[in-house]
Amino acid sequence: MTKEELALEVIERLKKEYPDAGCTLDYDQAWKLLVSVRLAAQCTDARVNVVVEDLYAKYPDVDALAAAEVEDIERIVRPCGLGKNKARDISACMKILKEEYDGKIPKDFNSLLKLPGVGRKSANLIMGDVFGEPAIVTDTHCIRLVNRMGLVGGIKEPKKVEMELWKIIPPEEGSDFCHRLVYHGRDVCTARTKPYCDRCCLRDICAKVGVE
Repeated sequence: MTKEELALEVIERLKKEYPDAGCTLDYDQAWKLLVSVRLAAQCTDARVNVVVEDLYAKYPDVDALAAAEVEDIERIVRPCGLGKNKARDISACMKILKEEYDGKIPKDFNSLLKLPGVGRKSANLIMGDVFGEPAIVTDTHCIRLVNRMGLVGGIKEPKKVEMELWKIIPPEEGSDFCHRLVYHGRDVCTARTKPYCDRCCLRDICAKVGVE
């Protein structure tokens, strides 16, 4: 089986296993996803979803958050870790959105990358979830699982993994595929315990099964 064939088979099986998989960060406006994805660095999505409730209760829109003192933002987001850096980036981002984009998220990958604290992973998430554009989000689940499955070989650097996956994942499948990897990585192919290979829908095609 070629990597392209393997990729298509993995995609189809994960679709059946997780038909409704989507972004695990809660948001109802695009700018809120930008905030949440910054807070999610080295923090669980579940905790972020709780913390942002207080943040948005006090600062309900881009203008309000742009006008907030960085220290006030930090006090609220501190439970997500790295509070000072995250608060600084969020404040700077909101100011840019207000001043340059009329309070909206730019619909351009390179423009997103220029926003404070936004890397390729975050930009891809926004492009895929907000704008419905082709996207591959190389978070820790994605990197770990695609290496384990054999879709990439021994590559851990996020951008390199992304570039390899673009070669074998149909563009229209990329965003949902990465969301399903998150679900699969949490439920079955776990990192903190031994993977539950006995109940994995990919057991017979996974490169690592039988090796470890």
